[in-house]
Amino acid sequence: MHKHHHPDIYDVVIAGGGPVGLFLACELRLFDLSVLVLEQAEAPHSPLKRLPFGMRGLSAPTLEALYRRGLLDDLIAAQRANDAAGKTATPAHWMQQPRRPAGHFAGIQFYHDDVDTSKWPYRLPSPADTSMAVSLETLETVLARRANAMGVEIRRSFSVDEFHASDKDVTVHASAETFRGRWLVGCDGGRSAVRKAGAFDFVGTSAEFTGYSVEVEMADPEALSPGRHYTATGMYTYARPGTIAMIEFDGGAFHRIQPITLEHVQAVLRRVCGTEITLTSLQLATTWTDRAYQAAAYRKGRVLLAGDAAHIHSPLGGQGLNLGLGDAMNLGWKLAATIRGDAPADLLDTYQMERHPVGADVLDWSRAQVAIMRPTQSTRALEAIIRDLIETRDGATYFAERVWGVSLQYDLGSAHPLVGRSVPDFELIDGTKVGGLLREAKGLFLDFDAAASLRTLTNRWRERVVYVASDVRDRLGLRAVLVRPDGFVAWASEAAADDEGASQALSRWFGEPMDADGST
Repeated sequence: MHKHHHPDIYDVVIAGGGPVGLFLACELRLFDLSVLVLEQAEAPHSPLKRLPFGMRGLSAPTLEALYRRGLLDDLIAAQRANDAAGKTATPAHWMQQPRRPAGHFAGIQFYHDDVDTSKWPYRLPSPADTSMAVSLETLETVLARRANAMGVEIRRSFSVDEFHASDKDVTVHASAETFRGRWLVGCDGGRSAVRKAGAFDFVGTSAEFTGYSVEVEMADPEALSPGRHYTATGMYTYARPGTIAMIEFDGGAFHRIQPITLEHVQAVLRRVCGTEITLTSLQLATTWTDRAYQAAAYRKGRVLLAGDAAHIHSPLGGQGLNLGLGDAMNLGWKLAATIRGDAPADLLDTYQMERHPVGADVLDWSRAQVAIMRPTQSTRALEAIIRDLIETRDGATYFAERVWGVSLQYDLGSAHPLVGRSVPDFELIDGTKVGGLLREAKGLFLDFDAAASLRTLTNRWRERVVYVASDVRDRLGLRAVLVRPDGFVAWASEAAADDEGASQALSRWFGEPMDADGST
């Protein structure tokens, strides 16, 4: 374990040591900032983080973020170790299918062989695939290991109660102790104490159903048929011998109201499946709803929100974790540059400008799925239409784009179709991939023509931007590309040596240039 020197004031205090808090902490440590993570759980392990309930699908932007920071290999190795130890998932109900499922919308499956990836001209082959399944426990273990190795201070059994922010710092009260930080980031989940204590507006739509994920033993496991089933009162998915997910359209009445008993689960299951099932034991149970809320502002002064603290929605389609990790990747370098004093004045405002619309889209995507699951005749009719659409090539491609996060593009005010998108994994002539050049979280200026004027220009930002003069195997019609530390394209040009455009883009994202002698 690291021997920590406890500073009087940390650069950043992060409330919450889940994947979002840990990933953000690692991002900030890349810039040598002092980071304290306060996590209320005593131990990182819980049955709900293990399979089957801890299974999460990672989207393209998440896998790219992990790849660019050298964490993807760690994650794959940890997955393999789990496989070897026999800790893998029982095959899901779709594993018996001849076609490879690529995802679903409200339980309506789409398939890899229907997706037309040629519609995505700015994706090049990369170790980061479009999707991968991982258990929450594995992901958290990998991130905690990295955070520890980087010198993040993680303190467990500390629950943030309140804080007092001034225009210089934030005093955080957690479990009868006091900590000071220049900034505080709430990554403390859907019931965020930071969001509540900071009186952030939290707006959205209330629940229509209570969802249950349970592990049970049944008197007759054959009494239910495996797979996903819509019923007169809701929906259930069953995998033998005893894994059940079900939803009952009760307005979210039962969520977190009282302990979940065997009798209650049996009663709900009987109502939802319309069969007199008898349960003999309840091993694990958790509830969830489709309540969809979002913080109106992700920042108030020196306090910021990320992950579920900033947005909550139903777990349908598994977008929440990806959304939170995307927040962390977007926020880390911007907050670090702000603290270090080399950021443009409005850089931190772009966190809200870029991530709030992405969150709003995911909330709407989850609401749209709920609308197709309601147990009404009109909903069944609508579902049949969506089912037909998703089976077309264009339909499957559209749903894959949304579910895998391939369509993610920030509006950076440029007409160029690549600007605001994740940088393609260009392969330099020497075989180096761009993804591997982003480890240190610096900007990258890719100059495929090696133009002398662009080298001279970029040199004035050399502390913050790495200049790479090399041709690549596939230029995608481009001659120069400026990549932000988070791997998103800030500027791209098809013209040789577009100095003025490049200069404006560098100033906008990386602040004032340094003079030739190294001063700003």
